[in-house]
Order: sequence, then C-alpha cells, then structure tokens
Amino acid sequence: MNQTSTSSPPELAPLKVAMLGCGTVGTQVARLITQSGDDLRERIGRPIELVGIAVRDAIKQRDGIDPQLFTTDALGLVTRGDLDVVVELIGGIEEVRPLVLAAIESGASVVTANKALLAADADTLSQAADKAGVDLYYEAAVAGAIPIVRPLRESLVGDEIITVMGIVNGTTNYILDKMCTTGADFDETLAEAQALGYAEADPTADVEGYDAAAKAAILASLAFHTRVRAADVYREGITRIAAQDIRQARVNGCVVKLLAIASSLPDGKVSVRVHPAMVPNSHPLASVSGAYNAVFVESREAGRLMFLGPGAGGAPTASAVMGDLVTVGRNRVRGVAARGHNVYAHRPIASMGDVHTRYAVSAEVADEPGVLAAVASCFAEHGVSLQTVDQELGASTDHPTATIQVTTHQANEADVQACVDELGLRSFIHGQVRVLRVEGN
Repeated sequence: MNQTSTSSPPELAPLKVAMLGCGTVGTQVARLITQSGDDLRERIGRPIELVGIAVRDAIKQRDGIDPQLFTTDALGLVTRGDLDVVVELIGGIEEVRPLVLAAIESGASVVTANKALLAADADTLSQAADKAGVDLYYEAAVAGAIPIVRPLRESLVGDEIITVMGIVNGTTNYILDKMCTTGADFDETLAEAQALGYAEADPTADVEGYDAAAKAAILASLAFHTRVRAADVYREGITRIAAQDIRQARVNGCVVKLLAIASSLPDGKVSVRVHPAMVPNSHPLASVSGAYNAVFVESREAGRLMFLGPGAGGAPTASAVMGDLVTVGRNRVRGVAARGHNVYAHRPIASMGDVHTRYAVSAEVADEPGVLAAVASCFAEHGVSLQTVDQELGASTDHPTATIQVTTHQANEADVQACVDELGLRSFIHGQVRVLRVEGN
C-alpha cells in the first residue's frame, strides 16, 4: 500500500542583506530586519538575513544588534558576491559613490536614503543598475516617511506633471512656524530648535536651503524625466527672514514657508528653485506645522494631490527604507528589476529670471509728498503691475517715515529684481527693500 508524504516544503534560502552605516536610521533598520523576520518573510516570499553592517567603529556597542555583524571593511562587504540587497545609510558623496557602484556591479540591488549622492549622480547609478539588472530605490531620500518618490516614479508616470511644490525640510519648517506663532526672530528660534534637537549644531545645510535643493533636484528629475542636479537649483535659505516679514505675511493672509518648487514652463524649460515664500492661508501647505513635511503635486489628468507626514527622524526614515527593502526583495524573488531613473527629455533648466510669480515688496521710506507715486512709477516702468498698495506711518515725528507694502500681479522675476535694485538707490528709501515671492495662488 502506497503512502503519501506529508512532509513540509523545504525552507527557501534567505535573501542576504548588508548595510552601510548604522547611525540613527541604520540602527532602526537593523532592528526592524532582525525583529520582524516572520512578517518580512510573508511579505517578500523568502526570509531576510542581515549578514553584515559596515561602520567606522566596529567596537562601539549598539543595543539590540549582534556585534558580530559589524565590520570596518565596507568595500569587502559589498563585493563579497552573494548579497541580494545593500542598504546605504552613510550619506555624503565621494566616500559612498564607489561603494554603491561596487555593490551594483557585484549584483546587489541598492536601497539608499542618500539625497546628496542622488542629486549629484542619479544618472550614473541608474545606468549602472540597469546594466547589472538590479534595483535602485530611494524613497527615504526626499521626505522621510512620505511616499512621494514612488508616486512620481510609478503611479503618475503616465500623467503629465505640471508642478511639484513642497515643504521638504522639517528644521526650517519648525523655525518658520515658531517665528509665525511666537513672533520671535530667526536667531532666537534657531537656538530653540537646536536645544530641542530639531536643528544640528551646524545648521547650514538646512537653513541655507542645501538640503531642500538636493531634494528638489530629485523630485524635478522624476517629475519631468530630465536630468536636474543640485547645482541647477536656484537656492535661498531662511537666514534673512525677519519678524517683519512674518508680520507682513500675516497682513496679507499668508504664512512664510521654505518651498522647493519644480515647474514645467510653457517654453519647455524646467524651473527648479528653493526659497522662502508667502503661502496663502487657504493653500494646503500653509497649515503644515512643526517639523512636518508636505509635497503638493499638480498633474494634467489627476489634478491636485497632497502628501503629508513626518519628514525626518530615525523611525519615519526607517519606515521608508523598509518599504523599499520589501519591494526590492519581492523583485529579487521574482527575478526582475524595475527600470531605473527614466531620463529621456533633456529639457533645459530655466534661469531664475525666467520665473513668473507674485511678489510682496516692502520698504521704509521718507514720509514726503510724491514718494508713493515714485514707487508706483518705478514698478510701472519695469512692466510690473501692482495688485495692492498699503502705507503705514512710522512712530517718529522728528524724522517722519512710512512703511510701504505692495503686492504684485504675476510678474517676471528679472523685471521685479530690476525694480527693487533701482528703488534701493533712491534717496527716499531707508534701509533694505525686502522682497518675498508669493506662491500657491
């Protein structure tokens, strides 16, 4: 009599994962991989095995992580030849580029959160990944836990993107939000953000807009299928924003935000810029408070979409990394790889002078007859149409002054800047002419 075997199917070989870096985010990712083994196996179709972590100090204790996993030989780890995925969480460019390329050439897919590397070398990395038949995923590089890379790369790839506009740096959003709600100046609010851990001891990358510019380059490249590098992005930080700018925004029914904006222009160029701007209170981005990030997308067919969530921190960023790891793991199980960075359009990058938007301009002037007319005439001579004009008298009676505040209709950046430069030379202007763009109308 024949008997049917009831033995269990053989265990599938695990996917082997290595990590580069084990800082705040890396520690979270390593713990999730080791502690969520059963769930990951069910989601991917095969077990996940963390086989090594490259760090600078292999002796340092990291709670909850097997110390035998640590190595200081990063190149040896990524080129061992049996890896399925390398998770890169070191950051930077020059030190990391050869490691990522070596991992790809050795047959491993790559998951990275490295915005600086992608903003500088996305083409090189994507071409290498396509040639090797492996994946390159980077959801965590732009806005922490917010899923924005994949919608642009996959969900909206059949649509025509018109504009991507967002708050992509939590530190600057926290500072500007505090300035708005408390009336404090920039230096005071920055010091508070540093004390609370929202800002680094050296906050330059955040407050001068470098971090946001790298993210804007990635978003623009995805949205418009053209190569945009961080160096192509017009950049202004928030260090010159003063309490009076916040007050003027409030009078105009706006708040001040540091925005990353990528737009398709009618002449076929792509405009990519990072700068502070007034945002009307009616716009969804105006209500994004604290250290949160948000990205607003407008496309031809889908219309307006909004993505909101925590944009930084160990847990949110680790969540995005794990999402990419599961996707890449599924692809490895199926024996496929997604197409890389789809750049084919080769569209020219617009200069800042080509931009058209609205502007809010303010200046302290001598309280004399004819000054208001002279200011209005200057704008008219440069082809800039004014929407509103307000004047507020100063408190001094010895040297009477007034603050003139104007908002423009849609105008050309170059024309507005030429007008502002000319006003700055007029004898009736006291101090600096202040300008903020108005976005999100």
